[in-house]
Amino acid sequence: MVSLVVVVLFQCKETPKAIEEDYDWTRIEVTATAYNALEYQTNSEPLITAFGDSLKMDEKCIAVSRDLLKMGLGHNTPVKIEGFEGIYWVKDKMHFRWKKRIDIFMNKDIQAARAWGKKRVFITYGVPNGTKEAH
Repeated sequence: MVSLVVVVLFQCKETPKAIEEDYDWTRIEVTATAYNALEYQTNSEPLITAFGDSLKMDEKCIAVSRDLLKMGLGHNTPVKIEGFEGIYWVKDKMHFRWKKRIDIFMNKDIQAARAWGKKRVFITYGVPNGTKEAH
């Protein structure tokens, strides 16, 4: 029984509390839109990101404008979005024309993406402890 508990504990994903403790968190305001895994919204491979990741339909992830990449929202950065539960991960990047913007992945739920529309929201993103530079 004890060995089963140990095996289960080691197979569990990192808890949000553990994630919280591993990062320094920064809050900024951005414009947030939503996108779907559909060719006409992305390209001929809508589940492949600009970083080369293969998205899963139930994954909580976002694309970020390239100016945000320079601010520390790089590939696989954890992000909390005002109005959403849980932690989202930076898995994609947007076209150069967008500034201070995120695009929330909403699978193939076009109605949810349209209902979200375009909003100004606060996000909080994590930079691994000890790596944050003074701006």
